[in-house]
Amino acid sequence: MKLLVTGGAGFIGSNFIYYILDKYTGDEVVCIDVLTYAGNYSTLEEAVKNKNFKFVKGDITDRQLVNELFEAEKFDAVVNFAAESHVDRSIENPEVFLKTNILGTQVLMDACLKYGVKRYHQVSTDEVYGDLPLDRPDLLFTETTPIKTSSPYSASKASADLLVLAYHRTFGLNATISRCSNNYGPYHFPEKLIPLMIINVLNNKPLPVYGKGENVRDWLYVTDHCSAIDLIVRNGRAGEVYNVGGNNEKTNIFIVKTIIKELGASEDLITYVTDRKGHDLRYAIDSTKIQNELGWKPQINFEDGIKKTIKWYLDNKPWWEEIVSGEYKNYYDKMYGNR
Repeated sequence: MKLLVTGGAGFIGSNFIYYILDKYTGDEVVCIDVLTYAGNYSTLEEAVKNKNFKFVKGDITDRQLVNELFEAEKFDAVVNFAAESHVDRSIENPEVFLKTNILGTQVLMDACLKYGVKRYHQVSTDEVYGDLPLDRPDLLFTETTPIKTSSPYSASKASADLLVLAYHRTFGLNATISRCSNNYGPYHFPEKLIPLMIINVLNNKPLPVYGKGENVRDWLYVTDHCSAIDLIVRNGRAGEVYNVGGNNEKTNIFIVKTIIKELGASEDLITYVTDRKGHDLRYAIDSTKIQNELGWKPQINFEDGIKKTIKWYLDNKPWWEEIVSGEYKNYYDKMYGNR
């Protein structure tokens, strides 16, 4: 199989690329990424050494570039990770989220129809469902939960999901959608909760926690997410949505205190800050559908996953130090600018 992975220099996309290259030695993977603030080319340093991998620097909203790439490569499947994804940034500047997350999706699907791609997969988020009350642990998001977005980010992802389903129904596009809970693991961009807290503890800096830290998220180790996407791409039913959750509901303050304990730091580093606008209270995924249809289950519990994640950040300081300093933005140009 030849796959196009969009946004593959980001957190989940890069982990998916490594997962595929490791599991299917005969598959070919092409990655397109515009290398915005969250796309780090050095993340793909090992993948580039693989003869079955190719990187293309480009924007998925560039219709001409995308069409030329599809015509040249003859993809069997497209997995769309490319997205602006940080809620705080979407509140500050919604427009770029609408462009990438909605119009970029349309460009990709048009190319899939034009060039006969067998499967288009949209990587979405549980945030399209809004949130759940903290006092109702029995309530979970299912695939039939109504969409009720809270931020420009989640609204843009929900819009893209609806567009994908419309393309399936109207044009017969062989498409699937997955909606995942919060991911964590290697290569996670440092502005997100878990890597931010790990790095700040290591640098003895304050740990900013929104409100009282009572918001709850369902945490999914990134390789478990990758295995679910792989199953959906190869065996999922066209036109279907699949929820992918980790069955690891934790409050934000529990996450922060766990990281502090693992690293032997002091809780005095915790600093409570003004809550985010429209901050969702609780996310919780019901993964029954993908478990029953495709036999998927998460393999890594939170206790093991957070230890693996902390160890990765301890073992890969140069990767995140470049990002924190801003130097990572120059990496691609430094390596390939004169070639």
